[in-house]
Formats: sequence, structure tokens, C-alpha cells
Amino acid sequence: MGMGFPYIFTMNTDHLASAAAGPAAIRGWRARVRRHPFLSVFALLSLGLVMASVVAGLYVARLVEQAPDVARMGETRLAAPSVILAADGSELSQFQRQQRQWLSLDQISPHVLDALLATEDRRFYEHRGMDVSRTLAAVFHTIQGDTQGGSTLTQQLARNLFPEHIGRARNVTRKVKEIITALEIERTYSKQQILESYLNTVPFLYNAFGIEMAARTYFKKSAAELDRAEAATLVGMLKGTYYYNPVLHPERAKARRNLVLQQMQEQGTPLPEAEFQRLRERPLTLDFERQVNSLGVRSHFTQHVRKWLLDWAEENGIDLETAGLTVHTTLDPVLQEVAEVAVARQTQALQNVADVEWARSSTAVLSHRSTAYARLNNSDKAFSHLWKSRPALLQSFIRESPDFAEARAEGLSEVEALARLQEDEAFIAALKTAKTRLEAGFVALDPKTGAVKAWVGSRDFTRDQFDHVAQAVRQPGSTFKPIVYGAALEQGLSPTRAYEDVPVTIRLAGGGTWRPTDMSAPSLRRMSMHEGLVHSKNTITAQVMQDAGVKQVVRLAQAMGVRHSPLVPVPSLALGTSPVTLLEMSSVYA
Repeated sequence: MGMGFPYIFTMNTDHLASAAAGPAAIRGWRARVRRHPFLSVFALLSLGLVMASVVAGLYVARLVEQAPDVARMGETRLAAPSVILAADGSELSQFQRQQRQWLSLDQISPHVLDALLATEDRRFYEHRGMDVSRTLAAVFHTIQGDTQGGSTLTQQLARNLFPEHIGRARNVTRKVKEIITALEIERTYSKQQILESYLNTVPFLYNAFGIEMAARTYFKKSAAELDRAEAATLVGMLKGTYYYNPVLHPERAKARRNLVLQQMQEQGTPLPEAEFQRLRERPLTLDFERQVNSLGVRSHFTQHVRKWLLDWAEENGIDLETAGLTVHTTLDPVLQEVAEVAVARQTQALQNVADVEWARSSTAVLSHRSTAYARLNNSDKAFSHLWKSRPALLQSFIRESPDFAEARAEGLSEVEALARLQEDEAFIAALKTAKTRLEAGFVALDPKTGAVKAWVGSRDFTRDQFDHVAQAVRQPGSTFKPIVYGAALEQGLSPTRAYEDVPVTIRLAGGGTWRPTDMSAPSLRRMSMHEGLVHSKNTITAQVMQDAGVKQVVRLAQAMGVRHSPLVPVPSLALGTSPVTLLEMSSVYA
């Protein structure tokens, strides 16, 4: 006990001495700061700047590592669309990303280059991807509340070519990524190559990309033929393609065009004052025409092939729209044409019948003349009684429309959205026509190979892109019954197995009962399984389902081709109550 006391006491003394050294050191620092205040502040600021520089350096280095490969910029011009061919080698469709035709700079009007450089990047030939003074000026104006863009043409090109990497968010990270990519583009390509790539990839709305497609779309001429005013109009759109859209907002577009002309004059473009004033007063003189998308024959079949190919391409890292693949299919053009004619003829015949029934249901008394008018013209006038007598029906159709969902997304209440759409005569007319128009699907398969020979997804692809072969689901009804009998044969049941054609009651797993019936009363006689299928008897099929087992029927249906539509494992499945697609049932029968 006595031996330990001095040891403990010594340790406590050292501890207290050490503790006392801390305040002394602090007092020493304070004294130095009082003697050299400016030097101390400078030292602290320097330390802060060093630390900030290190953090910023690491941040930028990380983004540099993630920068896209700008060598892909050259691939944009060389990209070739993939082509889908029919069985005879004829072209069905192409997969290409954009409506674009690549031009060299000498094929573009010099007025376009003058307008572009005067408006979008005056010091294009002086900077190396980033205009420091312009960027700082943009930051200064933005802080003051006047948002301005400081991007160079090269930075804009980086955004256009690598949107997935750079993004569109208004934040520092996006801007740094944009600058890094622009600097790399400037290091790799010449100014002429950058200008050429920019003018051939910049978007101009209406699926027109590049100056050539823009010139054709808005003025029906080539980019080489654009005059000063036309060039200024298109370049003016680049500040905001929708806001300065000359089709929808001609006054804004004209004002923007005149500003571009003024900037061209200020930047030394040889433009006499008299000519400048004349161009300012000139109307836009648009000759607008959407360009036909050169994708070959677009159809539900090629759309279905595209969906499958996109999954395959993603798994294999291939870009269908630029890889230049040739895709061979089994579609027979001759059979396809015959199928389209057959669908058109049959659906029109059914439409005539349906039109009469719609008209008859709208009023108890219709003259022969008005009925014929409805049949031939499918006129809204012929169905006026229907819509007037059932306003709730029309309102329910409006609520189901994408236009209603869009109006609600804009913030309108249900009542406001409904009122706005009801006042839109064009929308209402189109909706009524669509709701009284019959649609159909047709598919022909080779039963030996499963090859698709013909595929008609609707009466008119340009009018209805919804595919009634692979997308639309319907209850197959009695066409499902052979699957039930097939499952029974797999279970060892004989085709001669006898069943009573009597009223049937089947207890359900969750409680309750199910009583299948036929159009005619039960015959009360014994009937073989073979006869039950021949006469499509619901009462017999339900009993066969019970013996074969619901799970076995579902398994066989899936093995035969019903691989996407879910089959509800209940007794009524025997009568085809679970919706499936036409393609699935055709596969089953093939």
C-alpha cells in the first residue's frame, strides 16, 4: 500500500503538468496572432484554399475518370441504321435514331455559320472549349437574377452527343462534366469538325435533327439554299426550340430572328443598313412540312420485332440504331398483303352491322334513311341520340383518355379537366369515332416451325398502333377447351370415357359453387369425352377439367404457348375465362 502511493502521486503530477501545457500553448498562439494579425489571417486563408483545392481536384479527377469517350463523336457520322427484311429479302423497316442527313460545311449556307457564330459563340475560334470570360459573366448575371447561358458551341455539342452522361440538371456537376467533355473534344477534333458535328446533330423539333432536316422542315429547301433571314430564324430557335418555334409562336420567332440579324451585323457580317431594315420587316415566310420518317414499312410486326431486338441488343451491348445490322424475318409479303385485304374487308362488314346496332340503340324509332346514313358514314350525327341519351357514357370515355390524364397532371381538378375536354369539339369527335370503331387482329403461323407468315395488328397502323395480336387480351372461350381435353389425355383418361350430360355443380375452394351451362338444356344422356369436345359441351368440359386437374391444364397451356398472359387456376378456366392474346392462342394451335 505504501509502495504504491508515491507511484500514483507521480503519475498524477505528470498528468497535471501535461494538462497545464495546453492552455500555455493556446496563450502562445493568441500572442502571435495579436502580434501578426494579417499574417495569421493570410495563413488561415491559404490553408483553407489548399484544402479546398485538394477537394476540388479530387472531385474533378473523379469526373474526368467518368468522362465519355469522345472518339464516339466520329461514329455519329458513320452510324448506319439496322434493317429488317421480309422472307423474300424486301425491306420492311429501319431502326435509326433521328431524322438527319449529314452535310459537310461547304454544303451549308454561309449565312448559317455567320448567324451561329455571331449569336451562340463569338469567340469560338479563340477558346479551347470553354470561354472563361463568358462563363464568369453568365454566373454574375445569374446571381443577380438574370439567368444566362455561358456554354460554348463545343459545350452544347457535348450535351447533344452525350446526354446520358452529362444530363440536363441545372447543377455544378452537370456543368463540370460538360466543360470536361468540351475540353476533350477540342483536344481531339479541329474547329471545322466541331462546327460540322454541331450543325448536323442539333435538334430543331418535329424529329428534325441537323440543319439540313431543319431547312427542309421549315422552308422546304436544302441548307445550302437558306438566305440570311431563314438562317437567322433557325439559329434563333437554338436559344429555346419550343419557345421560339416559328410554327406555334411566329411573333416570338420573328423577334428572335431580328435579334440574330442585329448580332450578325454587329459582328461584321457585310449587311448594309437598308438590307438589314428590309429583312427586319420581312415576314417569316415559312413553308412548313414534317419530313416523312424513312423507316420503310412500319407495322405492328416490325414493332414487335423491334421490342424483341432491343432486349437482345441490350444483353449483347449493341446499338440497333447505329450498328448497321441486317435482320432477316419469316414474314411472307404476299400472304401479308392478302391478310391485310381480308382484315379490311371483314372488319368493314362487321363495322356496318355495328353502326346499325349503335344507331338503333340510340333511339326506338329511326328512319331507313338515317340508318343507312349511319351505316355508310359512321357519322356522329347518326349517333347523336345515343350520346345525348347517355351523357354519363361519354364522360366515362373522356375520363379513360390520355388527354384527361394529361389535364389532371397539369393541376386541373376532375371537374375542370372534364369541362375543358367537353368543350374541345375535335377531341370529342375523335373520341366518339374511336369508341364506335371495331378493331381486329390477324396472325398466320407455320404449324411446323412456328414461323410468322402474316401479322395484322389493327385495321390501320397509322390510326391505331395498339397491337391486337400481341397486346390485346380477350377471353378465348371455347377455343381453350382442346387444352382441357389434351391435359385429360396426358393424365391417361380415354376419349371413350363417359360423362353424364346433366346440370353440374362444382364447389369452389373459397366457398360457393359454380354451375356451368350450355345454350341448350342438358340432354340427360351419357356422352363420351370425345363427343363432349365435338359438341363443345360446357357441362362435359367442366367435368373433364375436374378429372384432369386445374394445375395440369394450366401447365399444358403454358407449355403450348400461353407464356405471358396469367391463367387463373379456377374451374371456369375450362371455358376460357382467363384472357390471352391472339398470338398465344395461335401458338397453341400451331
